[in-house]
Amino acid sequence: MDHELFHFINQSLANPFLDAVLPVFREKTTWIPLYLLMVFLLYSSYGWKRTLWLLLCIGVVMGVADQFAANVLKPWVGRLRPCAEPEIAGQVRELVNCGGKWSFPSNHATNHFALATVLALTWLKDKAWGWRLGIFLWAGAIALAQVYVGKHYPGDIFAGALLGSFIAWIGVLLYRNFAGEAALP
Repeated sequence: MDHELFHFINQSLANPFLDAVLPVFREKTTWIPLYLLMVFLLYSSYGWKRTLWLLLCIGVVMGVADQFAANVLKPWVGRLRPCAEPEIAGQVRELVNCGGKWSFPSNHATNHFALATVLALTWLKDKAWGWRLGIFLWAGAIALAQVYVGKHYPGDIFAGALLGSFIAWIGVLLYRNFAGEAALP
């Protein structure tokens, strides 16, 4: 089923517009202006002390999530990327460099869902539900773009989303305990 869904997203949905947009959309540097805007909005809402505590939480959560996915799970599971798998590599529409050979879980999904979860449980927790939904849709769109460009299977994305969200949830619990009331958004 994972292979069939991969082929549907990677090949059946193919069109020139998505071919042009999604390789850029999934690139982390594309989002630097949004990240800077988020920092500005955090500062505007909380001042420097709370903003720095929250940025520290985000940095630790994303660092742990990224390293656990890349250096523990990927080598342990050993699942090849679609673009590196000999049986199907010739059938994959590879729109970006294949990268490393391991696929499971997707670091893009892990990292973006970790960020989305931290923000949803802190900064966005008292805002309208649409903000929380929007940040998860954004993370999901970036993660699914990884399937479209040929780097990951949908299962890699799903596992990365769960992993990033779980690590972020634990990170926010620890953050609330260690940062104290003064740092809580």
